[in-house]
Amino acid sequence: MATFQESKRRAAAEARQTAALQLACGIDLAAALAMPLAARAGMMARLARRLRRERQKGLSRHWSYDLDRHIALKQAFDRLRGANEKGGASAAPFSLSGS
Repeated sequence: MATFQESKRRAAAEARQTAALQLACGIDLAAALAMPLAARAGMMARLARRLRRERQKGLSRHWSYDLDRHIALKQAFDRLRGANEKGGASAAPFSLSGS
Protein backbone atom coordinates (compact mmCIF):
# COMPACT_ATOMS: atom_id res chain seq x y z
CA MET A 1 0.00 0.00 0.00
CA ALA A 2 2.84 2.40 0.82
CA THR A 3 4.49 1.87 -2.58
CA PHE A 4 1.19 2.63 -4.33
CA GLN A 5 0.79 5.86 -2.38
CA GLU A 6 4.40 6.79 -3.10
CA SER A 7 3.96 6.18 -6.83
CA LYS A 8 0.75 8.26 -6.86
CA ARG A 9 2.50 11.08 -5.01
CA ARG A 10 5.44 10.94 -7.42
CA ALA A 11 3.12 10.96 -10.45
CA ALA A 12 1.21 13.96 -9.09
CA ALA A 13 4.44 15.85 -8.44
CA GLU A 14 5.66 15.07 -11.95
CA ALA A 15 2.39 16.29 -13.45
CA ARG A 16 2.59 19.55 -11.47
CA GLN A 17 6.19 20.06 -12.55
CA THR A 18 5.41 19.37 -16.22
CA ALA A 19 2.43 21.73 -16.22
CA ALA A 20 4.34 24.49 -14.43
CA LEU A 21 7.23 24.34 -16.89
CA GLN A 22 4.89 24.31 -19.87
CA LEU A 23 2.94 27.31 -18.60
CA ALA A 24 5.90 29.32 -17.36
CA CYS A 25 8.41 28.64 -20.12
CA GLY A 26 6.70 26.88 -23.00
CA ILE A 27 8.94 23.81 -22.65
CA ASP A 28 7.49 20.30 -22.77
CA LEU A 29 9.39 18.38 -20.10
CA ALA A 30 8.29 14.94 -21.31
CA ALA A 31 9.56 15.71 -24.82
CA ALA A 32 12.81 17.09 -23.40
CA LEU A 33 13.37 13.92 -21.38
CA ALA A 34 12.70 11.77 -24.47
CA MET A 35 15.23 13.69 -26.61
CA PRO A 36 18.50 12.09 -27.68
CA LEU A 37 21.50 13.00 -25.56
CA ALA A 38 22.86 15.72 -27.89
CA ALA A 39 19.49 17.48 -28.16
CA ARG A 40 18.99 17.18 -24.41
CA ALA A 41 22.38 18.83 -23.89
CA GLY A 42 21.19 21.76 -26.00
CA MET A 43 17.98 21.96 -23.98
CA MET A 44 19.99 21.97 -20.76
CA ALA A 45 22.13 24.83 -22.06
CA ARG A 46 18.96 26.74 -22.94
CA LEU A 47 17.47 26.08 -19.50
CA ALA A 48 20.70 27.08 -17.77
CA ARG A 49 20.70 30.38 -19.67
CA ARG A 50 17.05 31.04 -18.77
CA LEU A 51 17.72 30.13 -15.15
CA ARG A 52 20.66 32.55 -14.95
CA ARG A 53 18.53 35.33 -16.44
CA GLU A 54 15.68 34.62 -14.02
CA ARG A 55 18.11 34.59 -11.09
CA GLN A 56 19.48 37.96 -12.19
CA LYS A 57 15.95 39.36 -12.36
CA GLY A 58 15.37 38.21 -8.80
CA LEU A 59 18.62 39.66 -7.52
CA SER A 60 17.89 43.02 -9.11
CA ARG A 61 14.29 42.92 -7.85
CA HIS A 62 12.97 43.36 -11.38
CA TRP A 63 9.21 43.73 -11.64
CA SER A 64 8.91 40.77 -14.05
CA TYR A 65 10.66 38.27 -11.73
CA ASP A 66 8.48 35.25 -11.01
CA LEU A 67 9.42 32.87 -8.20
CA ASP A 68 7.23 30.09 -9.63
CA ARG A 69 8.98 30.34 -13.00
CA HIS A 70 12.36 30.28 -11.24
CA ILE A 71 11.39 27.13 -9.32
CA ALA A 72 10.02 25.45 -12.48
CA LEU A 73 13.24 26.19 -14.36
CA LYS A 74 15.42 24.85 -11.54
CA GLN A 75 13.37 21.67 -11.17
CA ALA A 76 13.41 21.02 -14.92
CA PHE A 77 17.16 21.60 -15.08
CA ASP A 78 17.68 19.16 -12.19
CA ARG A 79 15.44 16.54 -13.84
CA LEU A 80 17.31 16.79 -17.14
CA ARG A 81 20.66 16.63 -15.36
CA GLY A 82 19.48 13.54 -13.48
CA ALA A 83 18.32 11.93 -16.74
CA ASN A 84 21.73 12.59 -18.27
CA GLU A 85 23.50 11.07 -15.26
CA LYS A 86 21.27 7.99 -15.40
CA GLY A 87 22.04 7.65 -19.09
CA GLY A 88 25.74 7.56 -18.33
CA ALA A 89 26.42 11.02 -19.72
CA SER A 90 28.06 13.78 -17.79
CA ALA A 91 26.29 17.06 -17.14
CA ALA A 92 29.57 18.78 -16.28
CA PRO A 93 29.63 21.25 -19.22
CA PHE A 94 26.59 23.02 -17.82
CA SER A 95 27.21 25.39 -15.00
CA LEU A 96 24.66 27.65 -13.41
CA SER A 97 27.36 30.08 -12.32
CA GLY A 98 27.30 31.94 -15.62
CA SER A 99 30.94 31.32 -16.53
